Formats: sequence, structure tokens, C-alpha cells
Amino acid sequence: MPPAAECMPWRWLAAGRTSRRLVLVVVFVALLLDNMLLTVVVPIVPTFLYTTEYEGTNSSVTPAQTELAPPALKAPPFSLMFSYFDNTTVTVLGSTSAVDLANGTESSRLPQPPASSPPAPRGCLEGEEFLAKENIRVGLLFASKALIQLVVNPSVGLLTNRIGYHIPMFIGFIIMFLSTVMFAFSGTYTLLFIARALQGIGSSFSSVAGLGMLASVYTDDFERGNAMGIALGGLALGLLIGAPFGSLMYEFVGKSSPFLVLAFLALLDGALQLCILQPSKISPESTKGTPVFTLLRDPYILVAAGALCFSNMGVAMLEPTLPIWMMQTMCSPKWQLGMAFLPASISYLIGTNLFGILANKMGRWLCSLIGMAVVGISLLCVPLAKNIYGLIGPNSGLGFAIGMVDSSMMPIMGHLVDLRYTSVYGNVYAIADVALCMGFAIGPSTGGAIVQATGFPWLMIIIGVINIAYAPLCWYLRNPPAKEEKIAILSQECPMQTKSYMAQKTLRDFPLTDDSDVEAENME
Repeated sequence: MPPAAECMPWRWLAAGRTSRRLVLVVVFVALLLDNMLLTVVVPIVPTFLYTTEYEGTNSSVTPAQTELAPPALKAPPFSLMFSYFDNTTVTVLGSTSAVDLANGTESSRLPQPPASSPPAPRGCLEGEEFLAKENIRVGLLFASKALIQLVVNPSVGLLTNRIGYHIPMFIGFIIMFLSTVMFAFSGTYTLLFIARALQGIGSSFSSVAGLGMLASVYTDDFERGNAMGIALGGLALGLLIGAPFGSLMYEFVGKSSPFLVLAFLALLDGALQLCILQPSKISPESTKGTPVFTLLRDPYILVAAGALCFSNMGVAMLEPTLPIWMMQTMCSPKWQLGMAFLPASISYLIGTNLFGILANKMGRWLCSLIGMAVVGISLLCVPLAKNIYGLIGPNSGLGFAIGMVDSSMMPIMGHLVDLRYTSVYGNVYAIADVALCMGFAIGPSTGGAIVQATGFPWLMIIIGVINIAYAPLCWYLRNPPAKEEKIAILSQECPMQTKSYMAQKTLRDFPLTDDSDVEAENME
């Protein structure tokens, strides 16, 4: 083989490591797998716990109950009776009296079965009390990922400032792979809980490092907005595929199958990262980033983080509660529990890609304000659905509106740091990820308790009104001011040519006389 041919793969690899598009591909795939794992468990966990815990317990109790049943419920034994009329022996039921025999009604008398409660409608699950309690347990399991991610995110932000983005990104892949394999072989609630919490650690590394890497590679605000929209498209695609993929694979193949497929895809993502990112290379930021607590005191960053938190809290509350509500009210089969989230995922994918470009033209603050209002209205319409087809409209509006908010607020976070602080993005995207995690932690954990106390419709009313009430605060992001020292730096980097204009007026000699005004008018 000629030396030129041998050098071709290395040249392609070297060119790929300097390409911004391949970095965007790596972040896209990482967010895709993270959110597929996030949502693939949504239709699986409620039915899996019901099957293993409720039905398993009842099936073990049923034989004991049948053995201890009273004799009166059993069919009466047969006995022999001699007839003096024709000197024959007749076999009759033990409870049949001689009067019945004399009347000739012994053949028409049959044992009656015991009275029982009417059966549940076909397709509906029994155990209303168990399903009500399961709201809280499933909510806590889903929230564990976000709670762990909430704690780990600030540390990951500091770590990226010191060693760069590549190594934390690869650490996130390793932890995500271990979590996926653990999901595949977990058979109890405790093991599922640990796997979900482990996923939170891996997701923290992947999301903070990935978004910070994009913000550092795409320095232009317009290009950064487009790149963030594409990366969030990976997030949306993961949400799109996850729940339907999980419900179909669980229904027709088995519980472990979707997680094994995700584990294989995660291995491919790890190989891609090894080729593109050089995860053994330490590349700290050249300038020191702004501390997290300084950024948390900025009111504009807090408004943007609040919009991310409350808009995503709505879908976070739906994840544990909507499948159980469908099982109770719609008698939905397993495959419908995941398909119910399909309209939201498709519209979120469209919203993030569409408004990654449009938001910069129409104003990101206006895009997020409209998005939060639509989120609230869509949540209010969810309890009105009578079947799975009635969920298409509200869930589509919900996903599209959340896509508007996410594709607007992620670039705003980077822009606020550029405008008011040092352009190092690890900490600000740690705050953005913390805001998302708060939504996905508070939503499922409190949603189950609210449903048990007041019911599913009231849960939707509460979170819908909160989103509508918060929407006007996005107006403050319309024109955020820059810090004075940042203005000086920007003016040095991009000097502006200023022009001064002076009105030309005729100068008059002093001292002024009584006729000076008349002379000036004549000269003009």
C-alpha cells in the first residue's frame, strides 16, 4: 500500500478533529441517547411494577384462598337413596330433600354459584389503591435522575473550566453505558432506582460538557443559535423515539430488549468520541470563568433558568402520571402508554429546529413568552381527553411550545455570559442544566403526591396556570444591559467610528446691541 493511502485515514481524522460540524454531531448523538434512555422507561416502569408486584402478589395468594374456602361454596356431595315405590336406588344430591324427590324435581335442581362482584371492564387493570400509590413510587423513581443531576452539575461545570470539555464528555458516555446495562437486567424497584440515579450522573457530564463545547466552538451568536437548535433536535429525537420504542419493544419482545439496543448505540457513540474528541487531552480554558454563585445572582440568568424549569416541569409531571391515568380511565393497553407521548415528541422536534432560526429573527424573548403561554394552555386541555386520540392536540401543542422555549433560552444563556461576564460557558450551562433538572425533579416527585391528594385534572390546572403566570417575565430578556467593564472590552475588540454633528450658527460680536437680533435674522 502506498504511503499516501496509509496517511489518508489519519488526515481525515485530523481534519475531523478541527471540524465544528463533527463536534456538533458528537453532541447531537450524546443528547439523543441520553433522552432515549430518559423516556424509554416511561411506559415500561408502571406496567412492569404492576406485573411483578401486584399481579405476582395476588397470584401467590389465590391458591391459599381456594384451599381455605368454606365447604358451603363447594358442590354438595352425591348420596344414594332407596325408593320403596319401585324398589330401586336413586343417586341424588346431598342437599335434595325427600319432598323434592316425591315431586320429581330432583333433576331440575342444580347448585348455584356464589354471588361475586361484577368483573372489571375488559382491558382495565384491577387494584385502584395500588395504582394510586404507584403514582408516588414511579414519580420518585423518575425524579431520582434529575435530583442526582441537580447535585452533580455545579461540580461538572467547575471541572470543565479546569480540564476542558472532552474528558467529562467521555466520562458521561461510560456512566451512561453502565446505567443502560443495569436497566436491562434490573428486576426490582430498588435496582431500577439505582440505575436511574446513575443515569443522572452520566447525563450531567454529557449535557454540561456538550453544550459548553458547542458554545465555545460557535462564537457567533447567530451560528450558536442554529447549532443549539440542531443539538436540541437530538434531544427532541430522543424524546420522540424513546417512549414509543420502549412500549413496542416491551409489549412484543421483552423488558430487556430496548435497553440492550441502547447499550449497543452507546458503544458506537463512545467510538465516535474517541475518534473526534481526543478524551485523553486536557485543555483548560485560557481565562478563568465567572463563578457559579455570581451568575446565580444575575436576575436575567435567573429569569431564563426559570423559563426552562417551569416549561419542562409540565411534561415532567406527565411522564409518571399520564400512563397511570390512562390505565385507570381509558383502559389503555401497554403499547398506547408510550404512543401517547409521540405527538409531543414530533412537535418538539419540529419546534426546536424551526425556532433555532426563527427565534433570532422574531426575538428570543418573544418566542419564549409565547411558548410558555402555549405550554400552560396545552396542559389545561390534557384532562379533557376521553381516549388516546383526544391527547394528540394537547400533547402536540405542549411539545411545540417547549421546543420554542428551549431553542430560545439555550442561546440566550450563552449570550448573557458574552454580554455581561467572561466568555467561558461551563458554569452557565451547568445552571441551565440545573434548571432543567429542577423541573424534572420537582415535577415527578410532587406530581404523584398531588394526583393522590386532588386528582390528575387538578395537577394539570396547577402547572398550567404557573406557566401562564410566568410567561410575562420573559419580557425582561428583550434587551438586557451589558456590564460597564464588558462594554469597554467590546469597544476595544470592535471599535466603532463615531461622528458628531454641530449646528452651524452665525457668531455675533460682543457686546450685543439692541439691533443685533435683527441683524442676525437678516444674515440668516
